[in-house]
Amino acid sequence: MQVGIDSFAAFDNAGLSVSPSERLRRLIEQIEYADQIGLDVFGIGEHHRQEFLDSAPAVILAAAAARTKRIRLTSAVTVLSAADPVRVFQEFATLDLLSQGRVEMVVGRGSSIEAFPLFGFRLEDYDSLFEEKLDLLLKIRDNEHIYWSGKYRPTLNGQGVYPRPLQNPLPIWIGVGGTPESFVRAGLLGLPLMVAIIGGETHRFRPLIDLYREAGRRAGHSSDQLKVGVHSLGYVAESTQEAVDDFFPGYAHTMTEVGKERGWPKMTRAGFEAQRGPQGALLVGDPNEVVEKIIRHSQALGGISRITFMMNPASLPHAKLMRATELIGTRIAPALREIGESENYVEVL
Repeated sequence: MQVGIDSFAAFDNAGLSVSPSERLRRLIEQIEYADQIGLDVFGIGEHHRQEFLDSAPAVILAAAAARTKRIRLTSAVTVLSAADPVRVFQEFATLDLLSQGRVEMVVGRGSSIEAFPLFGFRLEDYDSLFEEKLDLLLKIRDNEHIYWSGKYRPTLNGQGVYPRPLQNPLPIWIGVGGTPESFVRAGLLGLPLMVAIIGGETHRFRPLIDLYREAGRRAGHSSDQLKVGVHSLGYVAESTQEAVDDFFPGYAHTMTEVGKERGWPKMTRAGFEAQRGPQGALLVGDPNEVVEKIIRHSQALGGISRITFMMNPASLPHAKLMRATELIGTRIAPALREIGESENYVEVL
């Protein structure tokens, strides 16, 4: 199982008085450290609002590519519905060359809506925009010269799209939330699936993942193609009590503020503890506890090949983020790899 971290480059949610420049410098330092201690992947999200600094994820990943050697670098996610697939492919192909073949894309429709009016798209076209642009992106990945026409972009009549990436094909995952159609679409296309599970009980996603796998099998795709990853809110400290004490205040504040926009109830300590419990989605605790929970999640979902931690909602100081990164890289990842190599874990992976 691959283990990694995702970041939205959250800026000053806790009033920590860090400049945007310093926040990005520290983020690159974190990615460089994740590479040094052996994490498999680091992802950068995409948002277009004041509290985040990740509106241009390819630029952040390019800076990270110059400072790292082996870690895979990915978007988490690219809001493809509001982007030009030609330009997105060019950016990530260039990034793939800079990183010597370590780049991936996770593309999705996005859970925030700011990009749509910002770039002149209608929210009413939310799904059709993504479907059409994904079709074009995959055609560009597979063909140097493109013949294509659609509703939302000018026709392409054999133009070449350059540069071409080092990897062939450039890895493209589909990022999904909870819409059954999105799971089926990814399966039909035979693309790996990255599931954002940020709340609720993880096992409840099993029927959706089964839909994905069944759609993929019916479309003739091999099980090797139908990989499932999970993006999860989480944090690791030396002890569970330390992890809870560090994570809860910022997490409760962030989720309550987000809830005001989306109609969620206020985040309470009881709600947090339920999410942190055996069936809940949060990966918060000491390394041993979190490893055991990831294994349970994998078993409940029929096997996952990647887990990524999202720590931004807790608005943690940089030193805490770096220590958690260290524990994920030196305690969580090795334990999962060791279990994955044992006979007892074959059915989980």
